[in-house]
Amino acid sequence: MKYNFLGNTGLLVSEICFGTMTFGGTGIWENIGKAQQSEVNELMKVVVDSGINFIDTANVYSYGESEKLLGQSIKDLGFNRNELVIATKVRGRMGEGKNAVGLSRYHIFYSVDDSLQRLQLDHIDILYVHGFDPKTPVEETMRALNDIVLTGKVRYIAICNWPAWVVMKAIGICKLHGWNQFVGMQYFYSLAGRDIEREILPLAADQNLAMMPWSPLAGGFLGGKYTRDNEKVEGSRRTTFDFPPINKEKTYDIIDVITEVGKQHNVSPAAIALAWVRQQPGVTSTIIGAKTIEQLNDNIKSTEVTLAEDDLKKIDEVSALPKEYPGWMVERQSADRELK
Repeated sequence: MKYNFLGNTGLLVSEICFGTMTFGGTGIWENIGKAQQSEVNELMKVVVDSGINFIDTANVYSYGESEKLLGQSIKDLGFNRNELVIATKVRGRMGEGKNAVGLSRYHIFYSVDDSLQRLQLDHIDILYVHGFDPKTPVEETMRALNDIVLTGKVRYIAICNWPAWVVMKAIGICKLHGWNQFVGMQYFYSLAGRDIEREILPLAADQNLAMMPWSPLAGGFLGGKYTRDNEKVEGSRRTTFDFPPINKEKTYDIIDVITEVGKQHNVSPAAIALAWVRQQPGVTSTIIGAKTIEQLNDNIKSTEVTLAEDDLKKIDEVSALPKEYPGWMVERQSADRELK
């Protein structure tokens, strides 16, 4: 296992991050995974034994059950807390109350306390804002995040799913006031969804923010089970929970290519899809999830795969984004600034 610095910090995280969305299985999360304590402990043992030190959860995963199961697993298995980097999130609805959702100061502070109680920890290493809250001023959110870090309950703050312009606005506000800033970003990135290459990845590179892609297998669609002849896979989460949205016809073409590349490397299409994400510029740690030990081991094995230039070219050609304005105009007008 290799380790990378988390953005502009001295914190080292494994190049694979283990996501715990399959823990619990309450409500809508039942379609994603139903791992209970014994299964969670088995998965977590393999995770830590493999060298993964970065664990990702969220308060909304099974409405707190994922955090509870993770926290209990850390105790049951006797892990050294100081050798793990634990990330959770705030923003999603956690109850029927009027203020049980969003990124207000009120919600952020009590959500952190609730997460710590469920995790049985005294601090969270990375707190992500889990999405944009259009009803709370960005300045209020960033002030609250700065203050929660100052309490010692949170070490670093990071961001998920915000538009690029809002991220830059938040960074500007923090620089103006001297507040703690975001150190990383968690966004959907896969061969079936390369949208963040337009604005988000350039922003991350410019601001030295870590990038942690979520759903690198596009909700399991790139795992190799789905083909044009087999569009419905029994027991797969995509069959009952078709998310994230992708262009399936284009993705079938991608699957054809990564299946062939996988045969050359003697690994699964999933391992190739994960290796591709891991090798992209700016990617710090790729978030994987698993229902079974077999899936987990296959995902971890992807770290042993290094795609050659020819492999990357084939995969890029079939998965590349179409040109969009103003990107194509910037590219065109930048040509006269290249040294010859």
